[in-house]
This record gives sequence, structure tokens and C-alpha cells, in this order.
Amino acid sequence: MNKLLIALTFSLACVSCTETDNATSEAQPLGETVETDVLSHADWAKNATIYEVNIRQHTEEGTFAAFEKDIPRIKAMGIDILWLMPIHPIGKKHRKGGMGSYYSVRDYFEVNPEFGDMSDLQNLVQTAHSNGMKVIIDWVANHSAWDCEWVELHPEFYTLNEEGAMKSPVDDWSDVVDLDYENEGLRTEMIKALKFWVDVADIDGYRCDVAEWVPTDFWERARAELETVKPDVFMLAEAEHPDHHARAFDMSYSWEFMHIMNELAKGNKNLSDIDVYMAKEDTNFVKDAYRMMFITNHDENSWNGTVFERYGDAHALYATLAYTINGMPLLYGGQEAGNDRRLEFFEKDTVSWGEYKFEDFYTKLLKLNQEEPALWNGMHGGDYKRIATANDEEIFAFSRTKDKSQIIVLLNFSDHPNTVDFEEAISGEYTSIFNGQTLSVFNDSDIKLESYGYQVFVK
Repeated sequence: MNKLLIALTFSLACVSCTETDNATSEAQPLGETVETDVLSHADWAKNATIYEVNIRQHTEEGTFAAFEKDIPRIKAMGIDILWLMPIHPIGKKHRKGGMGSYYSVRDYFEVNPEFGDMSDLQNLVQTAHSNGMKVIIDWVANHSAWDCEWVELHPEFYTLNEEGAMKSPVDDWSDVVDLDYENEGLRTEMIKALKFWVDVADIDGYRCDVAEWVPTDFWERARAELETVKPDVFMLAEAEHPDHHARAFDMSYSWEFMHIMNELAKGNKNLSDIDVYMAKEDTNFVKDAYRMMFITNHDENSWNGTVFERYGDAHALYATLAYTINGMPLLYGGQEAGNDRRLEFFEKDTVSWGEYKFEDFYTKLLKLNQEEPALWNGMHGGDYKRIATANDEEIFAFSRTKDKSQIIVLLNFSDHPNTVDFEEAISGEYTSIFNGQTLSVFNDSDIKLESYGYQVFVK
């Protein structure tokens, strides 16, 4: 997509949410082809799951140290990767709200003092590692804060408008200024900063904000440089660009699928649109491209509505669909508690944790992703097959199969109870992950689903 179209898309989807130093490195010259092998994923990532951490809002204290205490609980849910939203100092010039956007980075080599200091971050990472988890941090490469020191020291790092003045990447993102990747010095300094956190804080990779707005050849060089520090680094692109998967990123967002789910919930799409999407995935993305599946994240929650606003009583049905149909499942901190508020983006607004009323539900799905090869990531996962039913305008049924591992998912998208009437023979013995119900020879079974009901059966 061209930059104008991307800008429009993100301004609508995220509003101003994503507006968002010292190991040595020599980046390759601008535009020079990176000579690396085609990307291969770390073995640990093949059945990994991911949890997005909003440090400011996760605890009353809003600090690394306070969040660190929650790591064992999150691990027990079946989470392998912690994604920390940006951990850098936030710009003060043109700041939005009282506390500003995490995506307005003032210093790429420092820790936001609101969260703690470098030793606090290091302790968090060490605790995660001791619990068998990985940590990636959010990286804002496309733009910086207006009071980032580069604005004064390296004005050549920035994009200029027709009048020769620095500018924001999108008008609404008034608290940040656009970086210019035609400048070799910027590339060198940005890669230096990326390597710094892997080296000093021992993080395991990055979630890269608006990754499609930064040239792919930069990300490819950055990946190659990072692998000199940590060979099994993990990279997540906030983008849906098939070319990113060749040499730059392990995983990308399934934004399109989430938007299809949103429109399904509004009644603007039908279940056949899922079939169209899955066929397009096979065409556009290589088999080993990891795709991140979700029903919410910081953008959706703050700007477009909670899962209850967007999906209503069907929120668990859509979560079941997203967590089983393809890719790696993402849980945004607070989902397991049934967070029913749009968290303030520029202010302190702590999640109300309550009784963690959906923790058991998400734990079942997350652990299934870890344990069943049919649901693993990329080429390690199982083949998808739609299962025909007599009422396929309301019932969506599919299987995922990898060798001896097989799951069958049944979803009732209607607001009334339904009986699943299979139109093809599906034999075998299966057990529900939700209620332990055992079924044999599906085509002879009487399977009833409540309104917006869901079942996941494991062979």
C-alpha cells in the first residue's frame, strides 16, 4: 500500500495511539542488498503464545517491579512471550493528555522513569526468563518525539515538508515527528539502539510499530545485525506485508481477520467471508509466516471499543475462533479479567482485575495452542479444513490437522440455540476442552450449541 493509504487506515483504526542508546553497530550502506539466508524461526517459537503488557495500566503502581510479581500467574495461563508496550521516556513537547503517548519516544537509549530504571527492567526480563518466557519490547522506528535529542543534533534524520520544516507522519499524530530512512546516519543510529537493548537488557526481540512505514531493507539489515547479538531473536511487525517474512519478521498482524470479525458481529459480513480470507492467506503468505491472531489489543480497546462493545455476548465465540483458526494467539492484559472499559491512552487508568473471571477460559485455549501440534505456528501447525454443515449460514465448523494431532471447532454465530448437522462423515473419538464431553463418530452425534455457543474437540 502507498503511504497515504496506510496513513488513512491507521488514523481510522488507531486514531493517535501509535505516535507514538550503547552497543556499537555499523549498518550496511543505504539501499544495499542484505546477504542473509531466508529467515528461520527460533525453535522455541513454534508453539509460542503472546501477552501484551501495558505497564502503565497493568498495576496501580504502573512500574516494572509491580508487574514482575504477576509473571508467574501469566506463565501459568499458557503464555510464552511477554510484549511490553514502549518502555522509553515520553516526549513532553506537544504531549497529548497528562502522561503522553508511549509511542512518542524522547530517548531510544533510556528507560521511562515512570516505570523504573534499567535494573528494574533487567530484573523483569530475568524473572521472565527464569519462568521459561521470552520478552520483546515495542519499538517505534518510524517517528520520534519532538524533543528527542536527534531533532537538535541530527535534523537530517527527519522528513521535511514543502516549506522545509519537520512534520508529523500523520496530521493527528501531532506529538511526533517523522523520521527519514533515506538518511544513512539514521539507519546506523537506529540499529545501534536496537542492538543496545538486546545486549544490555537481554530482551528477546521487538514488536515494531507501523512497520510498513519503514523500508523493508532497513528491517532486513536490522534483523541480521540483531542476530549477531542473539541468534534466536524474535521480530513482530505491526503490518500485513508478505515480503516482511522473507528476511525481517517472524510474525505479522492479522488485522484483516480482526476487522472481518468486527464486521461479522455488526451483521455486515457473513461466514463465507472467513473462507475467502483463509484462501487469501494461503495465496499471499508463505506457509512459514507466523500470523498473530487477536480480538483486542491496546489500539482496539482504547479507540474502537472493548470486546463487549464490539462482540457483545459473542465475545468468547470470537476469541475461540481467533485462537484456533490460524497463527499465534495474543492476549491483551485485562482480557482474562473481563476488562469492560476503554483504557485511557494518555492518562493513568488501571485495569480492574476483580476475580479474573475469564482466566480459565483463556487458559484452556492458550494451553491447547502450546500442546497440540495442529495449532502450532507456521509450517509447524496443522492444515485448515472447513467442515460442511446443513446450517452453514449460522454454524461455522472446521478442523486443524497435523499428523496425529487433530482439533475440530464448532461455532454457533446465531442468537438462538442450534444443533450441528454435519453433511460429511467425520469419525473418531474427541473430547471437549471446555466441559470434557466425549463424542464418537461426529456425523452420528447430536451436538447442540447454545446461542453464540462454541466447542473445541481434541482427537
